[in-house]
Amino acid sequence: MKTILKMAGVSVLAAALLSPLYAGGGKDTKTAAAAGLKVGILTTSGVDDGSFGQDCYNGILDFIKANPEATVTPVKEPDMAKVLDAAGNIIADYDVLILPGFEFAPVGALMQDNPDRKVILVDSNPTDAAGKEVELPNIYAMVFHEEESGFFAGVAAALETKSGKVAFIGGMAFPSVVNYQFGFESGIAYANKYYGTNAQLVNLPSYAGTDVTGKAIGGNYVGNFADEATGKVICTALIAQGADVVFVAAGASGNGAFTAAKEANGIYVIGVDVDQWDDGRTGGRNVVLTSVLKVMHLNITRQLQSIKDGTFRGQNALLGASTDSTGYVSAPGRQQLSANSLARLEEAYSQLKAGKIVPAANFNGHSPSNFPGL
Repeated sequence: MKTILKMAGVSVLAAALLSPLYAGGGKDTKTAAAAGLKVGILTTSGVDDGSFGQDCYNGILDFIKANPEATVTPVKEPDMAKVLDAAGNIIADYDVLILPGFEFAPVGALMQDNPDRKVILVDSNPTDAAGKEVELPNIYAMVFHEEESGFFAGVAAALETKSGKVAFIGGMAFPSVVNYQFGFESGIAYANKYYGTNAQLVNLPSYAGTDVTGKAIGGNYVGNFADEATGKVICTALIAQGADVVFVAAGASGNGAFTAAKEANGIYVIGVDVDQWDDGRTGGRNVVLTSVLKVMHLNITRQLQSIKDGTFRGQNALLGASTDSTGYVSAPGRQQLSANSLARLEEAYSQLKAGKIVPAANFNGHSPSNFPGL
């Protein structure tokens, strides 16, 4: 899916927040559906973060727009060490709980003890009390081919750079973020080989990442998703070394990178997960080149509808372009890509969706210099 859907209207948000909530404690699925699905969303960043949490929330709002008897309650717990306790404290209050983030993976044990409740888990598969990955009938877990969207970012960066130097900034080296990094590097390699570019990566050794297995992966990592100061320091250092297009997948830490780009001249960032065009505005210009997407809202809407319809099936799903779940922003007025870049990206998108290009990811056995399609 190459362009993000518009946000739900403010009136829908107000209705969602103000609608009376029914008591869901002992009701079966059919009764709950008749009264209106009671949805909770627990995040560490809030549902107004302009990124990950908000896109998930928009998926709920889209469902409520079509099913106005349903209700939603957002809950925020910024301390990652407390999120599982927070989930346990509220799980009985909702028919379904949306949990966006890698930190919620251990929720599997909780859901084994609450078989009458459902969870839509975003960005990780559930694990049990022993830390073993499980597939449960009451959890729909969605993880994404972030490497696909990262690939589009790499192609766009290689085509649009004027200095010939581009860079990646990540928050923490969780698998989803490393997927973005490796996909980005794959896209650069692809553009260099097939589109006549000569883009080079800029990496700062002092900020090199280490993935969850302990493997050194390079890149530029803040080490946190909420450290804007360090995000700005890293981006400023990359700019000083000549990078003029920076792909940012760092959560709130990325705000610092955006600030660094705004304070410089001729520097562009590529947004992540959602359309970040509005975050790039500064004076009469915008520093966002385009944004690459992980289409969470669409899949959340789909799963909530399946719960209402009685067709929900718990599974660990891996989503990509084949289900319109990855892509990039191509809509006029929301990106600054040249006509040539848009044409090249469209070509690459078709090849990737057909399975002819398989970018490198953290655990798919490919590398950015050796992947199918290169």
